[in-house]
Amino acid sequence: MLRHKYISLITLLLLPLFLYWQMPWWAYVLLFLIHTGFTAWGAFDIRMNYFLPAFSSFKTNENAIALTFDDGPTEFTPLVLDLLAKYDAKATFFCIGKQIALYPEIAKRIVAEGHQIANHTYSHSNQMGFFSKKRLLDEFEQTDALLEKITGESNRFFRPPFGVTNPHIAKAVKEKNYKVIGWNIRSLDTVIEEEKIYNRIVDKIDKGSIVLLHDTSQKTVNVLARLLLLLRKNKYKTITVEEFEKK
Repeated sequence: MLRHKYISLITLLLLPLFLYWQMPWWAYVLLFLIHTGFTAWGAFDIRMNYFLPAFSSFKTNENAIALTFDDGPTEFTPLVLDLLAKYDAKATFFCIGKQIALYPEIAKRIVAEGHQIANHTYSHSNQMGFFSKKRLLDEFEQTDALLEKITGESNRFFRPPFGVTNPHIAKAVKEKNYKVIGWNIRSLDTVIEEEKIYNRIVDKIDKGSIVLLHDTSQKTVNVLARLLLLLRKNKYKTITVEEFEKK
């Protein structure tokens, strides 16, 4: 059972008990705040599996991790691909549909060089959390159509923008039968400086880690160059999410 169902069930069971025990008004307020707090936390932390099951890491005895890149393709993606090729590393790119439409040749290169490409919605709207199930499915299917045109295969993998989940997203994901991919190392490469990004990643790397990066800036490219060198020195290999899933 997903965690939101546990929390909702516990809340519903406590309400009649509170009435029976004639609890004071502040107890009901506290119960409401606890329920709301858990729900907000679960919506913004994909690792909690609150509304839907997601892979945030993989169990493995190998020195292997998954590097994942969100929000591309962009003009920086070829630089990322050059580095990955230099170190014989594979990665998974969660691409925005409108960016695929803008840079189709880069998307084709991602696949041609042995990397995985997957769905990150069509628009990556800041309002995604308020979309209806139907609108979400439209976003998913628009992007899947572009992915299938490039890969020749049906897409099975999805990462929600910002890692945000809710009941509508959960229902749409279930209908598409996606494998949802989260992360256990969030680099924060869109908001902090290079040295902090690098340290944030290397301090947490372990077997089976999923690292969240963005192929949207030069600083991420710079960090990736250092990271791939370190991984090689420590005999870590990087593989796609799909490869991990098959193990």
